[in-house]
Amino acid sequence: MSTCTFCGSEIEKGTGKMFVYANGKIAYFCSRGCEKNLHKLKRKPLKTPWTAEYRKEHKKGVKKAE
Repeated sequence: MSTCTFCGSEIEKGTGKMFVYANGKIAYFCSRGCEKNLHKLKRKPLKTPWTAEYRKEHKKGVKKAE
């Protein structure tokens, strides 16, 4: 299994899309929405609230140790 380059979710085998850049870098997408956000709309995963990178950076959904 691989993870989506944009949102960070797991991609099941046989689904999703693989995009290969001219320089050889590979990007995996779980949905058309993730692909569109990254390529067409040029959004950064760090600034998009529903992505794993945003949640990790802004400490959302993480319980604090008491």
